[in-house]
Amino acid sequence: MIFLYPASMLDIDLKKYPTAPGVYLMHGVEDSVLYVGKAKNLRSRLRSYFSEGGDGRAQIPLLMKKVERIETIVTDTEKEALLLENTLIKQYRPRYNIDLRDDKTYVSVRIDLREEFPALQVVRQVKRDGAFYFGPYSSAGAIRETLKEIYRIFPLRHAPMQRCRKRGRPCLFHQIGQCSAPCHGLISAKDYRQLVDGVVALLSGREDEVTSLLRERMAQASAALRFEEAARLRDQIKSIEKSVEHQKVADLGGGDQDVVGVHRDGGEVELALLFVRQGKLIGRRTYVLEWRLDLEELLSAFLREFYHREVLIPDQILLPLPLDDSDLLGEWLSELRGKKVHLLNPQRGEKLRLCKLAEKNATESFRQRGSQRDARRQLLDELQQKFHLASPPRRIECFDISNIQGQQSVGSMAVLVDGEPAKTEYRRFRICTVEGADDYASLGEVLRRRLQRGVEENLLPDMILIDGGKGQLAVVSEVLREFALQQRIGCVGIAKSRVVANVRGHAVERSEERFFIPGRKNPVLLRGGSAALFLLERLRDEAHRFAITYHRKLRKKATLRSSLEDIPGVGPGRRKALLRYFGSLAKVRAATQEELRQMPGLPAKVADEIFRLLREGSS
Repeated sequence: MIFLYPASMLDIDLKKYPTAPGVYLMHGVEDSVLYVGKAKNLRSRLRSYFSEGGDGRAQIPLLMKKVERIETIVTDTEKEALLLENTLIKQYRPRYNIDLRDDKTYVSVRIDLREEFPALQVVRQVKRDGAFYFGPYSSAGAIRETLKEIYRIFPLRHAPMQRCRKRGRPCLFHQIGQCSAPCHGLISAKDYRQLVDGVVALLSGREDEVTSLLRERMAQASAALRFEEAARLRDQIKSIEKSVEHQKVADLGGGDQDVVGVHRDGGEVELALLFVRQGKLIGRRTYVLEWRLDLEELLSAFLREFYHREVLIPDQILLPLPLDDSDLLGEWLSELRGKKVHLLNPQRGEKLRLCKLAEKNATESFRQRGSQRDARRQLLDELQQKFHLASPPRRIECFDISNIQGQQSVGSMAVLVDGEPAKTEYRRFRICTVEGADDYASLGEVLRRRLQRGVEENLLPDMILIDGGKGQLAVVSEVLREFALQQRIGCVGIAKSRVVANVRGHAVERSEERFFIPGRKNPVLLRGGSAALFLLERLRDEAHRFAITYHRKLRKKATLRSSLEDIPGVGPGRRKALLRYFGSLAKVRAATQEELRQMPGLPAKVADEIFRLLREGSS
């Protein structure tokens, strides 16, 4: 049931609001959704927004000034309201709700014990698929190095069984002792399961259990005069003891915990999340949030936003303060995980010490971020002064064009916001109106499309950086004049360094990067090695990388399309199946007629046609 009411305090009648649980949506101008909230009692919850003295929260008067109407949706239970609130927040992305923007995606290690010969996988999404997950780990490179050590101790398989069985002999990993080759029957399922049990125990933090087992097996091998096996087990024990780093955090009675710490300074909140697995601190991530509402409301919104993603949910979540809806959140998280989850606000002991440690991490992260903010502010001020911009360039967009002889022309846009890459803002453009290799016309098309949308959405850059010299800069200036934005948006061209003769005319020297701005003949030079120069070079390289990656993707798709698309009976799904089965387009071309016929799901007639047409095309 949905109720609509005006938000004006002069016209509002709070008695008309329902007393049932539900969700409320606050709409602004043009019916945009400003805020979504849930309540056990909608009338009671909304009364706090319209009371004469307010509810004491600094942001409420600012929010209510923008509210044009309120929409309420009644639910049967508070739990249904929580689920509906999550859905609506994902749908509308309201400005005044919490928005977690991660600068990185953490990785986890997956192993499915239901398989006959399980394998380890490094993944970035934790799915509710019945497999075991370990982590999260902040560095994908670091966990892969750890897995290399694990493979030396417990040589599990690396590749899919189906692919390995096609080989005539075991892979290179087997030859160097990092795979037990179950694909070729060189280890039994029972012995392989012992390796798996050791890996699970090691990743779970039970390294003492693993080393005890290995010592027992080493003694048995030695007593049976199998000295080579005993020496190998001895080396495995030493590798474990060397690679496993004991953490400062003591054993807290087992189980996994996420610990939340908060530091608040005015309208800015730094939130730290510590990951404790089997009594050991394995990682940390921090968030900076603009927030002026209650900390209880912030924590509740954070937990719903964070754990609604595909992440690991621990046994316990330790919070710095109690939440009114902790029981409801615990029930929701338990359903997501498929196992009981406890939300605790510890008052003493080791758990309280962990909460204090998380708070200390949040405070230190806020301090470090503050110094970084000051440095970035100085850097942006320097760019404003050097390039004579109207304001510090908080948002800088860099554009690049990529093509080969005019084919598959694409454009890219890389973005810096407050001196940091904003990868969610990156955009790619497929050139539509330009034929041939005309970089100037292609750049003009990309800029017009970008600025047209920017004007409509009121999201424009403070500065445009273009990879090129005066020619490209002239294109940018012309497009800015078309949109009457030349006074609002600064534009700068970055030209690659030149190789020039020195004063004696013998040796050669490389000049610094040159920057061109409208109305100035000579280039602007930034001090070599300066932070400003490094920032703009990095942005230019990012735009170039992004364009090249997209161009290669389109070229590869066009190659595949031209090779397979016109073959009768081969559609998009079958093209993907062919690539998945053979591994690459080159291997599809090289396949014999019999090998094509052996592909599961591929009719013999289609296989013969693929063989004939690909051979004709290559001849």
